[in-house]
Order: sequence, then C-alpha cells, then structure tokens
Amino acid sequence: MQNKGLIRFFAIIFGLVCLYQLSFTYFTNKTEDEAKAYAISQAPEDADMQDVVERAYLDSIGANPIFAGITYNDAKEKELNKGLDLKGGINVILQISIRDILGGLSNNSTDPAFIAALDATDEAQKDSQNTYFEDFVSAFEAQGGQLASPDIFANVILNEKVDTGMSNAEVASVLETEIKETIGSAFETLRNRIDKFGVTQPNIQSLGDNGRILVELPGAKDIDRVRGLLEKTAQLEFYQTHYAGDALNYLIGANETLRGLVASNEEKQEAAVAQDSTLDDNVSDLLKDADEEEAEQDFGPLFKIFSPNQLAVQNSATPTIGFAAVKDTATINSYLRNPSVIKQRPATLRYAKFAWGVPEEEGADIVALYALESNRQGAPYMDGDVVNDSRQQFTQTQQPAVGLDFEGQGVNQWAKMTREVAQKGNAIAIALDGNVYSAASARQEIKGGATEISGNFTVAGAQDLATVLNAGRLPASAKIIQAEEIGPSLGKEAIDSGILSFLIALALVLVWMVFYYGKAGGFADIALVVNILFIFGVLAGLGAVLTLPGIAGIVLTIGMSVDANVLIFERIKEELRKGKSQKDAIKDGFNNALSSILDANITTFLTALILFLFGTGPVQGFATTLMIGIATSLFCAIFITRLFIDGYGKNGKSLEFATSMTKGLFVNNNIDFLGKRKIAYAISGVLIVGGLAALLTGGLDTGIDFVGGRTYTVRFDQPMNAQEVEDALVADFGSADVKTFGADNQLKITTKYRIDETGTDIDAQVEQQLFTSLTPYLPTGMTYAAFAKSTDDKQVGKMEYYMVGPTIADDIKKGALFAVIGSLIVVFLYILLRFRRWQFSLGAVAAVFHDVLLVLGVFAVLKNIMPFDMEVDQNFIAAILTVIGYSLNDTVVVFDRIREYIKEHGSTRGFGKLINQALNSTLSRTLNTSVTTLIVLLAIFFLGAPSIRGLMFALIVGVIVGTYSSLFIATPVMFDTVQKKGLKEEKEEEEVEA
Repeated sequence: MQNKGLIRFFAIIFGLVCLYQLSFTYFTNKTEDEAKAYAISQAPEDADMQDVVERAYLDSIGANPIFAGITYNDAKEKELNKGLDLKGGINVILQISIRDILGGLSNNSTDPAFIAALDATDEAQKDSQNTYFEDFVSAFEAQGGQLASPDIFANVILNEKVDTGMSNAEVASVLETEIKETIGSAFETLRNRIDKFGVTQPNIQSLGDNGRILVELPGAKDIDRVRGLLEKTAQLEFYQTHYAGDALNYLIGANETLRGLVASNEEKQEAAVAQDSTLDDNVSDLLKDADEEEAEQDFGPLFKIFSPNQLAVQNSATPTIGFAAVKDTATINSYLRNPSVIKQRPATLRYAKFAWGVPEEEGADIVALYALESNRQGAPYMDGDVVNDSRQQFTQTQQPAVGLDFEGQGVNQWAKMTREVAQKGNAIAIALDGNVYSAASARQEIKGGATEISGNFTVAGAQDLATVLNAGRLPASAKIIQAEEIGPSLGKEAIDSGILSFLIALALVLVWMVFYYGKAGGFADIALVVNILFIFGVLAGLGAVLTLPGIAGIVLTIGMSVDANVLIFERIKEELRKGKSQKDAIKDGFNNALSSILDANITTFLTALILFLFGTGPVQGFATTLMIGIATSLFCAIFITRLFIDGYGKNGKSLEFATSMTKGLFVNNNIDFLGKRKIAYAISGVLIVGGLAALLTGGLDTGIDFVGGRTYTVRFDQPMNAQEVEDALVADFGSADVKTFGADNQLKITTKYRIDETGTDIDAQVEQQLFTSLTPYLPTGMTYAAFAKSTDDKQVGKMEYYMVGPTIADDIKKGALFAVIGSLIVVFLYILLRFRRWQFSLGAVAAVFHDVLLVLGVFAVLKNIMPFDMEVDQNFIAAILTVIGYSLNDTVVVFDRIREYIKEHGSTRGFGKLINQALNSTLSRTLNTSVTTLIVLLAIFFLGAPSIRGLMFALIVGVIVGTYSSLFIATPVMFDTVQKKGLKEEKEEEEVEA
C-alpha cells in the first residue's frame, strides 16, 4: 500500500477531530448532571420546581467557560443530538389549512361553486397524492367556474394581482404563489414561538408544498403546553358581554323547547326498540323503570348537563351564564345551534355568540359559558391586530397575568370600549381562538392604550399567551395530523438498554474475530473501534440526531463492517494456500477483495439512501447511521487494518490469519450447490406459498403508520391481562387493540376512536376517556394529571403516545411502497451496469423478492404467536430495505467471484463447475459475516428496547433467509437463465451449419 504516511496522518487527524466533536457532548452532559444534582438539593420533593431550578441554573452559567474557553451554551449547540426516543419530548407534523388560506384570499367567499370545490377537495385529499391546491383547481374547473369571478378571487384582497379577464391557469399561478408565501409566514410564526419557548435543539422544517410543517422538540416535558403553543392561531378578540340574566332567561325557554325535541327523538328510538322481536321482556321492564326514575328528576336536556350561575339570577349584569363539564360542551353547542332554539332568541340576543371559557385550574374540567355581543358577521368589538406588545406579569395580588399595549387606532378603540362598559355595567371578554380567557368589568374609561388580562393563569400559561401574541397569529389554522410523545423516563430506559446492547454486541464481535482470525482479528478489532469513533464523531459534526433505531443502525454496522475484513482475510488465506509469500499474499488479498467490498457496500448504501429519502424521523436516523457506518467501515477495513497488518509484518514476523481451531475450516469445500437447486426451489416454493396463504387469509398486523390511529404505551404497578383490558376498552371506545409491550406491567393500546377528528382538544378528550377506562387498573387515587404528565422518574401512567391521521397514513403507506420498489429498480440497474448481464440482475432481484416474501410470510404466520409486537410500520419497512441490502451484499460477493473465474477461464465451458467453485470459495466469508451479524442482532433483540424488537426480529429472519438465498436462489436462477440462453444459441448455430 502506497502513501502509508499520508493515510496514517489523515486517520490520526480525523480521529482527533472526532474526539473534539464528541468532547462537547461530554462537557454538556457533565454540566447538566451538576445542574440536576443542584436542583434536587434545592427542591428534593417537588419535581416541577426541580425543572425550574435546573433551567435557571443552566441559564445562569450558560456563558461561563467550562473547559478551554468553551461555554455551556457553545457546547450545547455542538453536542451529539439525541432524538425523542432517547431524550423524551414531542415530534409533530402540523397541517396548515390550505382551505383556510383559500378562504381568506377569496375574502371568505360564499360562492356555491367555490364552497362545493372546497368540500370536494377535502374528500379527495383522503386518498390523493396531489397537493390540496392541485385537487382544488381540478374540482373547481370540473364545475366550469371562473376563479377570476368578482365573487371569488377578483376581490379587494387580490385586486392588484387578479382581474376578471384572467384565465383559471393565470389565477391559479397567482394563488399558488400566495399560498407558498402564507405557508412561509406560518413557518416563521411557529419558529418564533418555539424559539421563545426555550426548548434546546428544536428542529422545525417545511415538508413539501402541501402545508405540512415538522416540529421536533427533544427534552420537552410539558406536552400539553407545547401542543397548545403550536396549534393556537392567536386569534385575539375583544367583545362586550351580554348580561347573563338576559341570556339565562333565553336558555330557560330553550330548555323547554329542547325537552320536546329530545323527547320526540327518544320516542322514535323506543319505537325502534319495540319492533325488535328479540328484546327480552325483563330488559324492557328494566328500561321502563329507568325511564320512570329519570322522569322524576327531569331537569330538561340542557339543564341536565348545564348548571346556571346563581349569581346571574340575583345580578343580571354578571357575565357568567353558567357552567358545564368540558365533555358536555359539544352537546350544549349542538343544542344552541338547533334552528328551533335559535328562532326563540330575543332581539337583544339575535347576533350573540356563545363562547366557553378556560378551566380555572390545571387539570380541571369545568368551564363557564358567556354570551358575547356581535353583529350579523360575527365580528368582535376589537381584534388583536391593534396589539403592539404583550408580556407576562403579575397583578396587584401577585397572580399571573398578561399585559397588553395597543397601538394606532387600538388606543382610541380601547378607550371607547372601556367607557361604554363602565356605563352599561357589563364586562369586556378577551377571547383567544374562540375561548374566553378573561371577562372583567371596567369602572371607568382606560386611556393610554394599555390593559391587563387577569384570568385564571398559571405562570407558564401567561408566558405562552404572551409568546403567541408577540410571535404573531398564524395565517390559517394548524392541526396536528401526526404526533409522537415520549416521556423522559422511557427515554432514559431506552438509552440504558441501547448502551447495554451496544457494548455486549461489540464485545461478542471483538471476541469472535480474535477467536477465528487470531492476531489479524485483533487488528480488525482495533479498526472496528476506530470505526465506531468515526461514526459518532461524524454524527456529532453533522448535527445529526441519534435515535434508538440509529443506535440499532450503528450496532448493525458493527456486524456488517467486519464483512470487509472477513473478505480480505479469506482472500489472503487463499493466496497463502497458493504458496505465495506473506507479503505478496497480503497485497493480492487486499487487491482481489476490493472489487467485492465496493460492490457489496455500494448496493447496501443505495438501499440506505432510498430509506433516508422516503423515511421520516427515527427511520431516517437508522438510514443516516447506516450510510455513515458503511462509509467509515470501508475506510477502516481497507486502510486502518492494512496499516496494522503491514506494520506487524514489515520485520519478517509471521502473521497467521486463523487460529489452531479454525485453520482447517471451510478448506477444500466441494458442495454441489447447483445440484441441490431443485430441492431448494421446492423448499422455497412451499414456504412462499404458505406465507402468501397467511397473508391472504389473516394479513399482517398493520401499524397505525399505514392505517391511522392513536397508540398509547401505558405502564401499571402490577402485571396486566391484555385481553381483559382490551375487552374493557372495546366497550368504551368501540375500537381497541391491547398488547403486552416489553414487561408484563406495560401495555401498548391502539385505537381508531375519533381518529378522523384532529386537534388538541380532541386528543385531550380521547386521552381523558382512556384514563377513565383504565382507572380500575391504576393505583388508587391516581389523578389524570399524574397519569398524563411526563416526569424524569415516572413509573406508572402514560409513557408514550403516537398519533397518525388517516390522510398522512395513506401518504406514509404509499411512500413505503415507492421506497421498496425504488430500491429494487436501483439495485437491478446497478448490478446490470457492473456485471453487464441481465441474468445477474435477474438472479439478484429474484433472491430479494424471495427474501421479502419470506419475511412477510413469517410476520403473517407469527403475528399472534410471538410474545412481542410484530406490527408492520415504518420501522418494518426500514427492516425490509435493510434485508434487501444485506441479501444483495451476499449475492454480489458471490457474483463477483463468478465474474473473476469467468475472466480467468475465458469461456462459459463448464459454467456450472465454475459456479460451484465460486460458491464454495466464498462459503467461509458468507457464514462468517452471517454469524457476526446475527450475534449483533440477537444482542439488540434480547437486550434492546421493546420498541425495536420487531425491527430486530425482521432483520434476524432477513439475515438467515438472505444467506440462504445467495447460495440457493440468486446464483441458481442466474445459472438457469444463462444456461437456457447458451443452449438456445448452440441450437441456432447447429441449424445454421446444417
């Protein structure tokens, strides 16, 4: 090897750079451990206060040097980022409503064709791969309308950009630009909010042109607070309130009207029940008794779930009409929207808007109802555009509040509003996104353009409200369509299990290499350790995020990276058996192995690249580490190992590439692989048919990534019966699947209940209902707040949450399909380019299809048998693509040896014999690589986190069938196709001669 000095210099420099990059992580962790210890000493019993103290400690020392002039703030920016599954936090995909944007650009047009096109687009988006705007244009043009109509987009908002003479295509171009600008504005607004929230290492990025924005906040603990911060549109409005006494009198009459309406519906339902001939008489008697008992205490439909404010009876000017539970607000809203009820409104309440307040205390579920003065268009007295600045402050009684400063016309509007309220004796309601935060009276006119919102705030709530107001309102509503929440305690457990599996897998591989190759294996071990240093250093330097699947990718790289060393050592052993000197054998061994190493790693790299392009989140982390590991392992195997081997042998020292126990293994093999191909075809055929039968009859256990749904990981203080819990949840939710997840006191609960509805309020209601259903199994006295809140040492309650909306689930499913198909096409073309024969590509792709079908079949057959989660999700697709890469890795090495033998012999005469010889000569390498890879995978499978156990099982099955297929499927298929072509050519030559 030439330029050894340069390579040695580069390796040392690169190693030092990697150590430098990783030093930031060391100093950051050291400082944060000190901060945590200080916080515990200051507030040993209060976890919430510990978080506050820890944050304050880090803020106070952030600019102080901690080592060689490096500050904590500097180190934090450059540390190795940990993903949600290792640190806890929240990862969401927000959907900015393109419908809202189009509605705003149309000046809220009510044109029937426009509304119909929007409704049709909403329906089409459920299974469409087009953007929302593309489907909207198609839906609108299908009705033959004109986008440039004065009733739609030729309005005052777009008067300088759209005129009535423009075609639909011209207007669409303008709208597309406006939509992109609006999404960009929403992106900046969200980024400003997140920056002010104070989460370290946030990640926010726009996903394509369909208004989707990814937000990752590792380390965030107050999940509900984060979700509210992201989804608030910051629609700040100021209303005058109606007198509660007037509104209450109206509701009393409405209740009587509803009594008749609801009773009529109940009679229809009873009549339907009476027609059911299977209804048992005893059940009928029970229903009758229940009806009679209820009639004795009949408050009416409305007042059964709504409690009037008694103060409103005594003082009609008070703003609060009454109270209701959060879960009943939707029903009450439907009552108030009933046409018969609306007709009863008196003139004073004709345009009133009924709005709910916010809970008075964290975790409370009771809210107040207000009647807000408005006009025919539902406009407020003032809107939030006139607010210049907002800040968190305290009232005179030291209660958290939000201070507001008005600007421009807002100063005069506020003075006028407070003067009117002081005269009328009603109140000013301050509403954010439709919820009333404060409803206070004014004793006199307030001049100067300043006020204070003093509702029932916590300090954090006041800070968040000030943050969203300062960052600006979102130009359209934002709904969370995919979310992942992981508690910090679960993240800590994942780190511990990941490190343990990593160390054990590394130790086993190091021992195996020394056992099999002796001192040469020791040199390979050194190169492997250097390779790991390089991987982590590159990850830190690139600012990549380390995830649990990422750790799995690194550990898998350990198993696969020894493949290059195994190839080299086996080729050196072959050269030594030919009688060459050690120096020449080493030189020729490295040179001869280079082609196989490059081909095998390039095919694996291509599949990892496709996985990175089509995957999201942790799957991308897996692909990233796999690609980095492939690149660094190539360098270490080809150059670092060579440096040590050449250095050892330069003084004439003899270097054995085997030990006394392995020296004679796999030497002079003479297995007739091709002769057994028909048996192999039959075995594979039976297995594939059995797997396909299982797939067609029972299918796969499809995860919510592909069908949508909500998944909760819940831990209990006792072993749980999953079937018992599932039966209880099905009774409440109608849809539930419960499995033991990891330990026997931890369950994975999946449901599609209300998955078509999105929003923080819906998620909260579903989670509250889950808590209620699980209460009999939880510790006595456990509150919902304790169940849901994330803490560093949490042992019981919700540990993890994952939600995928149906629309994005369809996109994920199609993206996964494209990834698999794309990888097959790319690999087929690469092998065709490298080997110049389509038969080689056909054999490789046939083996890949064989392996994928067998893995799918195993999962279909064992999905209800194995004691761990075998869902088919994005991680499973990552496993499938990795299996494809591994299978090709094995196959390409064999094909490379066949190509070498063909070049040596110069003809296809005795082709079958050459193939058998190639398979026998690579058998040692094939089995060695499989053994080391399986050692690694088994270590992660048994010791790693439960969340990646299914991924590891798929890889284990894939390695086994991939090793088998490279010997008994890929090469025989290639041989049969070449043989048929050769026989056909011989026959044609004979016919020509005749």
